Amino acid sequence: MKKNSPLPRHSLADAVVGRLQQQLSLGVYKPGDKLPSEPELMAEFGVGRSTIREAVRILANTGLLTVRQGSGTMVEAQRGIAEPLPQRLRRASAADLDEVRQLLEIKIAEKAALLRTRKDITKMKALLDERNTAAMTRDIEGAIRSDIQFHIAIAVASRNDILADLYRTVAEQMTRHFHQTHLTTQKFIESQQLHEQLLQAIIDQDPKKAWQYAEKIATH
Repeated sequence: MKKNSPLPRHSLADAVVGRLQQQLSLGVYKPGDKLPSEPELMAEFGVGRSTIREAVRILANTGLLTVRQGSGTMVEAQRGIAEPLPQRLRRASAADLDEVRQLLEIKIAEKAALLRTRKDITKMKALLDERNTAAMTRDIEGAIRSDIQFHIAIAVASRNDILADLYRTVAEQMTRHFHQTHLTTQKFIESQQLHEQLLQAIIDQDPKKAWQYAEKIATH
């Protein structure tokens, strides 16, 4: 196997854990496969034996690996995502990440229209005003931040903690993506009216319109 670049000196075991989790997620090692020997892993990751053993111990404790005396370290069958979601999203393509964001934004808008409170509305109005002010004054950092926070506020208003947590996790990576793709605030200015229409649909408790405006925003 091609040798990877040396790992940073800090948290070496954690770094090895992250690399191995990524390999498991990508199918480099499949359930039932035997991991390479300790010397091979040491050479691959550029670390010592104690670091490899600590990383294997961590992954064995989470159920990803099983250490069998005389047989080596085996990959266990996984239920769900072997790699932590935030880490998986960090290496996702911009297109895949955007598609996940679109799906989440549409659903949370629909639910927020049914379950929002006055407190939610006040929060969303304030963030949308901040978004507009930042966009009009060409404050790209402020526009990105208030846009993300506006949609997080909608996610909170959906009253589904799992959806809200998923959106926060995706939003963290979308912030990085927006900084790469939004060099001016022009797109924020152009989509301001759609965002205001979305907020009004949520205020009016109209889930159908909220869905429609969220879809338009997501594909804008």
